Amino acid sequence: MIQLVELNLDDQRYALRLSTVERVIRVIEITPLPKAPEIVLGIVNIGGRIVPVVNVRKRFRLPEKEIELGDHLILGQTGRRPVALVVDEVSSVVERPEREVITAQEILPGLEYVQGVAKLEDGVILIHDLDKFLSLEEEAALDKALASAQNLN
Repeated sequence: MIQLVELNLDDQRYALRLSTVERVIRVIEITPLPKAPEIVLGIVNIGGRIVPVVNVRKRFRLPEKEIELGDHLILGQTGRRPVALVVDEVSSVVERPEREVITAQEILPGLEYVQGVAKLEDGVILIHDLDKFLSLEEEAALDKALASAQNLN
């Protein structure tokens, strides 16, 4: 069985593997991070940890919108760092048998950040790979921006 966290943006459904999600919190103030890649909205302080906030809307090519008090942050862990994603809401955790998950390479080759597609009772949902949300260039630019910010303190 695969466990997925289902999230919503503009009434569209997406999913992340539950194993990559640490927790979900209401959105908090995001501090801009100078010299960060365009995909990074800024940083947040979560229990003393500085966590970059990824602009999921930009990654998914959705229209930009102001962050609202009702929005949520999904705190996740990639192989390299913690990250936060701003989403409209987290709707549920679902379990699917592995056989009902199709790998992305079979139907969506070239979309690196999509891990697979899960069949649900009411349709399908794309499973996104948190490790591939940022490109290598974006990772390098983020590392540089975070290092510059730490040197200012």
